[in-house]
Amino acid sequence: MSEQQPNPYAGGPGGQPGPGDYTWGPGEPSYGYPQPYPTTPPPYQPTMGAGLPAPVPGPMGGVFALGDITISGDQIITPSGTMPLRGAMWNATDFSRTEEKIPTHAIVLAIVFALFCLIGLLFLLMKEKVTTGYIQVTVTSGGRHHSTMIPATDAYAMQWVMGQLNHARSLSI
Repeated sequence: MSEQQPNPYAGGPGGQPGPGDYTWGPGEPSYGYPQPYPTTPPPYQPTMGAGLPAPVPGPMGGVFALGDITISGDQIITPSGTMPLRGAMWNATDFSRTEEKIPTHAIVLAIVFALFCLIGLLFLLMKEKVTTGYIQVTVTSGGRHHSTMIPATDAYAMQWVMGQLNHARSLSI
């Protein structure tokens, strides 16, 4: 019989598993086995959502964000990656709607006061505007495309988004 070859991946002497090596077997630490908590914290690195590094203001000004699209310096940072700012194409589509309706409390007041006098019917003239939906903002640059949806909170949300979008367009020239 030939002599057994040492395992080149094991860290102990003679090819034996050393401390910290992962071995397979019952009751022994292996991949996925809970490790001790590190005693020193990692160095501080500011991040955005999803672990993306925080943008550093560049030569073209500070940080500018529209939904999950961030402009920093000469690049556009999205959750799907970065794109060059120069030559970016920006678009917005309004998927929101504003409805005017009679609120529930006005209907209740109209019924209660209609029993006492006909003045209660004036409560039916009360109206409230409710805006629902989203505004879709898309950017295309460097062969990449990203789209985000911004909730429309009031009737003027599209005007605000278009103001931000026009600022982004002016930076993309």
